[in-house]
Amino acid sequence: MLVWIIVNVEHWSIEGAMPRTVLSPPMGQPLLPDLPNWAWHEYGMRVGFWRFFDALGERGITPTLAINGVVCKSYPRIAKAAHEAGWEFMGHGFVQGPMHKVNDQALAIAQTVDAIASLTGSAPLGWESPGLTETDETLDVLSEAGIRYVADWVLDDQPVWLQARPRPMLSIPYTVEINDIPMMLLQAHSAEEFYRRGLAQLDRLWLDSAKHTRVMSISIHPYIMGVPHRIAQLERLLDAVLAKPEVRLCTGAEIAQCYEKQIPAPSSS
Repeated sequence: MLVWIIVNVEHWSIEGAMPRTVLSPPMGQPLLPDLPNWAWHEYGMRVGFWRFFDALGERGITPTLAINGVVCKSYPRIAKAAHEAGWEFMGHGFVQGPMHKVNDQALAIAQTVDAIASLTGSAPLGWESPGLTETDETLDVLSEAGIRYVADWVLDDQPVWLQARPRPMLSIPYTVEINDIPMMLLQAHSAEEFYRRGLAQLDRLWLDSAKHTRVMSISIHPYIMGVPHRIAQLERLLDAVLAKPEVRLCTGAEIAQCYEKQIPAPSSS
């Protein structure tokens, strides 16, 4: 059984509407700048990220960093610390916004790849679209840009090859269930639910893995699970993963490379 941790770091511009909100404006009147919701996210980048950094580092866990390309310059301390700690960098759009609203996907993807390569010295192998959004052309554009795997297709517990040109794309199991956005923000669960649900997922996939390899993903955002009243439940789940026999913690790239060695990409013809 393989487990990968995805830490999502994003750039929210105060000049525009926020990607997500936690507080509606008084009397329903929207206002820009949206100070409370921008600051809510900014807390994650200033404080919550470093709780993640310590929790993962103290446990010897190397996560995958889903990063907006612009974060390499807008939050250089975060990008530099993650790189120096050996985290894998995965493209997550250039700025935080859905792919179907990007005027030029090829340009945005190229900008993201270039930003990551300039910082880390190597282009990213993986991609997670903001909000898991794609258009009919996204996989082809990613393939043309040299991306090898995506985390948008939440359809299996094992990697799956997807048709794309010029080269097929590998889908690595991702999650909208063990993910703090749906669980904490949309479903409004208490922090304890993150641990309870994560443990149940871990236990079942561990049993399944006796017959077939299974992949579990845990997706977290600094402004959600990185806050003081939730971080302990993430730490409990990380400890449960580490305590499980025959479970290996990997990055997305490690999972993709392992799978591709065993099941090579099919012909794209």
